[in-house]
Amino acid sequence: MDLFQNLALGFSVALSPQNLIFCFVGVLMGTLIGVLPGIGPITGIALLIPITYGLDSTTALITMAGVYYGAMYGGSTTSILINVPGESSSVMTCLDGYQMARKGRAGPALGMAALASFVAGTFAVIALTLIAKPLADFAVSFGPAEYFALTLLGLTLVTSLTGKSMIKGVMSGVFGLLVASIGIDALSGAARFTYGNIYLLDGAGFIGVAVGLFAVSEILVNIEDPMERVFVKAKLTMGNMLPNRQDWRDSAGALGRGSLIGFVVGVLPGAGATIASFLAYAAEKKASKHPEKFGTGVIEGVAAPEGANNAATGGALVPLLTLGIPGSGATAVMLGALLIHGLRPGPMLFESNPEFVWGFIASMYIGNVMLVILNLPLIGMWVSLLRVPYKLLMPLIMIISAVGVYATDNNVFDVWVMFAFGVIGYAMRKLDFHPAPAVLGLVLGPMVERSLRQALTMSHGSLDIFFTSPISAILIVIAMLSLFTPVVRSIWRRAGAPVMQT
Repeated sequence: MDLFQNLALGFSVALSPQNLIFCFVGVLMGTLIGVLPGIGPITGIALLIPITYGLDSTTALITMAGVYYGAMYGGSTTSILINVPGESSSVMTCLDGYQMARKGRAGPALGMAALASFVAGTFAVIALTLIAKPLADFAVSFGPAEYFALTLLGLTLVTSLTGKSMIKGVMSGVFGLLVASIGIDALSGAARFTYGNIYLLDGAGFIGVAVGLFAVSEILVNIEDPMERVFVKAKLTMGNMLPNRQDWRDSAGALGRGSLIGFVVGVLPGAGATIASFLAYAAEKKASKHPEKFGTGVIEGVAAPEGANNAATGGALVPLLTLGIPGSGATAVMLGALLIHGLRPGPMLFESNPEFVWGFIASMYIGNVMLVILNLPLIGMWVSLLRVPYKLLMPLIMIISAVGVYATDNNVFDVWVMFAFGVIGYAMRKLDFHPAPAVLGLVLGPMVERSLRQALTMSHGSLDIFFTSPISAILIVIAMLSLFTPVVRSIWRRAGAPVMQT
């Protein structure tokens, strides 16, 4: 009965006029961000933080979540029509979606992408509804030692967000930890790394850092090397965009399996929607009676990855809301936004802010319905927007970024921080240092330090406190495995390479 009462509370919050409007704005902006190649959900959420700063915390996070799962759908449009993924999780959709478009079946491919997103997204929200509260109830017993072990596990996830080089990913995470240490020490009150600058007493400022690392650096990279876009000509109407009965027969199993794989992979911290879509496509190809047709334009090759990447967004919110652990770049930015709005994700969030948690979850049911109603009729408009040249689009995003960061605290110093980290982020991208681990370190660094020092204060400096608690000990072991597994895998691969060649 509690579940239905919680959902009733959530829908009473989510259906308020303000939250409905901003949920619509979020999914609309998310789709736009997904459609425009080279921006992506992380950049979109980072851009929204200063814009939503003055809003109620529930409204702000409903808007950001709308951007998150809206971008997953939007990326399929470019994948199908111009063979360019709007964001990384849509890479697999290119393989069969673009081939369908070349065969004159762009409409059914886009329709299946929209409907698969709706089905998988709704499945993920139902699963989130059922799993989140029991997991949070279990985690209520966590003390400082358990929280340290949990946040340490979160930090080790940089090995999953590293890109091509694990060493560079770890270095990026350490850079984020160093930036997080700037400002007043929460326990001793001493100023650290401020160099006499009063504006740094509160830290470098998450909003300026996040917008700089993602939005500004993305603009600089795209201005330097704009994408070439070649369109498939297709007549798109509501009549020819709906998949026929045979399409549904062919893709029903793929959609179900993709949704399940996506949610499970999304729950695992560090995996994310991109890995989910790869696994779903590979699983579907292996299960198919005609695997040789994959890559030539089969509708299962669209349904499986699109179902997986949308289900993964709901799965990724499980560890974020219940444990306060972000498993991807997008959820790391959302965690920073939650902290800015005075909310600390974790098990106590369900007890202290039930209106926020259940309103947030209920809004995802509504947002998924908005997405499918909104996007099928507006495909033509999204295609037109793809023709806007970058030389016009990117300066506009830069202006929005600067105005938004300034408006947060009416502080010009924050704008300079944004530009400085924009240049740093650009250099990181050019040198192949992924910025997501830096954001993870920036967000989790203060939590790790605070819980470590609290636990050591309680134990009078003894490290035994981390191993006498079974939960803490298990989490630390998992964290060590998470940290060293990529190293062992790399050594094993190198050692096995000569054997594979013989």
